Amino acid sequence: MSQQSLVDFFKPSKWALDREETTFANYGWSNKDMDPVPPRLRTWTTWSYISYWVSDATNLAVWELAGSILAIGLSWRQALLCIVAAYAIISVVMVLTGTIGARLHVAFPVLNRSSFGFWFSYFTVFSRVLLSMFWFGIQTYNGSQCVYQMLKAIWPSIANMPNQLPVSANITSSGLMCYLLYWLIQLPFLFMTPHKIRWLFFAKGVLTPIAWLAMIVWAFVKVPASQGLFSQHATIEGNSFSWAWLSALNSALGSYASLSVNIPDFTRYAKNERAQYVQPFIIPVVFTLCSFVGIAVTSAGIQLYGEVLWDPLLLIDRWDNRAAAFFASFVFALTTIGTNISANSLGAGNDMTALCPKYINIRRGQILCAIIGGWVLCPWEILANATGFLSFMDGYTIFIGPFAGIMVTDFYLVHKGHVDVPAMYDPSGRYHYTRGFNWRAVLAMMVTVGPTLPGLINSINPAIKIGYTTHLFDIAWMYGFVVASFVYYVASYLFPAHDTYVDSLISADDALPVDKHYEKDRKSPTETVQSGVEGEDKKSTICETSGVTYA
Repeated sequence: MSQQSLVDFFKPSKWALDREETTFANYGWSNKDMDPVPPRLRTWTTWSYISYWVSDATNLAVWELAGSILAIGLSWRQALLCIVAAYAIISVVMVLTGTIGARLHVAFPVLNRSSFGFWFSYFTVFSRVLLSMFWFGIQTYNGSQCVYQMLKAIWPSIANMPNQLPVSANITSSGLMCYLLYWLIQLPFLFMTPHKIRWLFFAKGVLTPIAWLAMIVWAFVKVPASQGLFSQHATIEGNSFSWAWLSALNSALGSYASLSVNIPDFTRYAKNERAQYVQPFIIPVVFTLCSFVGIAVTSAGIQLYGEVLWDPLLLIDRWDNRAAAFFASFVFALTTIGTNISANSLGAGNDMTALCPKYINIRRGQILCAIIGGWVLCPWEILANATGFLSFMDGYTIFIGPFAGIMVTDFYLVHKGHVDVPAMYDPSGRYHYTRGFNWRAVLAMMVTVGPTLPGLINSINPAIKIGYTTHLFDIAWMYGFVVASFVYYVASYLFPAHDTYVDSLISADDALPVDKHYEKDRKSPTETVQSGVEGEDKKSTICETSGVTYA
């Protein structure tokens, strides 16, 4: 390769996406992946969402959460009640935000511009990118542990593989080999488009329940329920029990808090709104059943091994049956791939597309997430050295509750579903608010996040005593969602943003033929900003869509 070719390779223009015939990409603030989903790609049916949630419920995090609730002193009945309540609540939020995506057919980074303001919405998007990349790396490391157990089941000698790495590396040679293998196995799935990835969830939704059913049968055969599960009682009571239960409820809510915000990334591919209405019914059922498996097997592990093995891989490591160990580890590896794609990789891809639509589409965003989250951030270092940092990342859900509350309140209560989709792609359009910031959303965030920050600090460094204020952090998601919703609604009612109101929904489907017709004559948002005409004083671009005029 010549020196000039090498220089050209690193030029930004070399990496610019090809210009495509799409609804809004020609205006410079979108690309094909960020545009509203066209009708031909709206392929997700009710069964797609059922298989999605069945596959997502059967993952390591759900199992570990259920087992860890026992570890803090709750009985299995109290833990199960906590889990039922948490997933019932989050499923309602899930269908509310999901309906927005199914109705507008746009992703989370775009639709939240109508509530946060065009530029302030980038705070929510960047927050999600950061979280997604960190958790992508951590989940990939968890998947590598599954690969290790699979290889150990085939070749037990891997447990004695010489370690050529120093102790300071915080990972062994065998561990790094398994990490690389899992990363490579996972990589091809990142090239699957979102409307086709449903087949992975379908396969995972069929195979995984078989393995989990086998494990719960094993648990009850080894330790009858009367001796294990039913004999397990709470070890705490009184005030301590109440706060422990609420904290566990908040943890269960927080485990899917991020997905409750970005579920429009998936529901925008729905054939119609009704396709995703199944979520409030399927989520509590499958998550409760899967959590019960985790609780039952963890209880059996207490009786068999004398300790709370809330991580199923630690339990599998104790098994003598190599075939069973391989199959169980394989299933957990598959579930981790599906979860990593749905909760982290695709979310990061959508968000990076919004941050830099000229150069990044969903596929490129996912590859960047795999490289940065998988290797640059070195997840084994995070897991080995940064307990406080992990507490911070987990506590970052104090932002997610308000995000969801503001989105739901704005769409259903403030604007009553009457929004302007084309304007969401215009930085100086009706959702410009005040210099791109909706101060009502800023106020709601400040009121909710501020009081929970002391609890977050205490979770990172327990040496910092903050008294009873820490209890507010124990219910951070619930507090954030409810208070942010209330503050945002009151502020919007007392000081309405009149310019953002329209008489009826202006969808992308309505705008498509008009955009194509006026494409040669109208200025793009980029050109409008560059000409120095912006904000309230900009000239209105008039589009007549089914008798509706918008600026």
